[in-house]
Amino acid sequence: MKQHSFGRMPFSVSNVGFGAWQIGGSWGDVSVTDGRTALNAALDAGVTFIDTADVYGDGRSEKIVADVVRNRGGTRPMVATKAGRRLNPHVAGGYTKANLEGFIDRSLKNLQVDSLDLVQLHCPPTEVLYRQEAFDGLNELQRAGKIKGYGVSVSTVEEGLKAIEFPGVESIQIIYNIFRQRPDRLFFQEARRRNVAVIARVPLASGLLSGKISRDTKFASDDHRNFNRHGEAFDVGETFAGVPFEVGLQAVEEVRKLVPQGTSMAAFALRWILMNDAVTVVIPGARNAEQARANAAAADLAPLSHDVMDATREIYERLVAPHVHQRW
Repeated sequence: MKQHSFGRMPFSVSNVGFGAWQIGGSWGDVSVTDGRTALNAALDAGVTFIDTADVYGDGRSEKIVADVVRNRGGTRPMVATKAGRRLNPHVAGGYTKANLEGFIDRSLKNLQVDSLDLVQLHCPPTEVLYRQEAFDGLNELQRAGKIKGYGVSVSTVEEGLKAIEFPGVESIQIIYNIFRQRPDRLFFQEARRRNVAVIARVPLASGLLSGKISRDTKFASDDHRNFNRHGEAFDVGETFAGVPFEVGLQAVEEVRKLVPQGTSMAAFALRWILMNDAVTVVIPGARNAEQARANAAAADLAPLSHDVMDATREIYERLVAPHVHQRW
């Protein structure tokens, strides 16, 4: 597991982190016990970065993270959370210092800390990125010691490019995987130039790139892969990376041919992301200890060849890009 700096912040993080959405909710039945076990397995494997949010299970994810980190003791991993999605309605005008401070205070309590390592605006309306107000508020909260730094989780490349124009933005969280390759065209170059940390989310396209999902796979009613397949609850890009399900299954079969014998498709897909040195940390989720250990092990796979990387680009351009490239 490679450890390196997190952009301009004084943290060292593993290149494979732990995404804590699954242990919070919206992924079917994942018990608190399973969530704790998965997170412990990831930390045992050398993971030193955890990504959560205040809305994952209405705070359940943050509380599980706090419980595990407290009970383990020793050197703390870097814990990033998110704020903004508790707004109802979720509109740009709600991103005020007062509202953000309320969300941050709640996360401080849930995570049992005096200062958040990193708080990220949670896929805010694009209009927020054209206003100074939210960022002035975050600067004040940072000076007050409630947060050590802040970033933005974005839905589109354009939002990422706009967000890093604010000098205080330390990180951008963006979807990047074999099925969402557009960030490496321009965004990564600009993030690298400004030394902004990049958190790659939805790395397995909601499980499609695990190679274990088929047309017959059934998803629980409270799993977003059931209730948000067409964007009914939130941006459809969060579910299967926005790729139409049947198209995704077709592309998976093409990718499967490139996976070396003895390597899982999930590990292959994570290693593909780590081939880009603009990525600071990738944050796969896990429902259990086995998945958490397998995700962490992807960091130790041999680099992929140029021919394999070219082949994944061809699959993307031919099958997937028409559905996602210009949209996100």
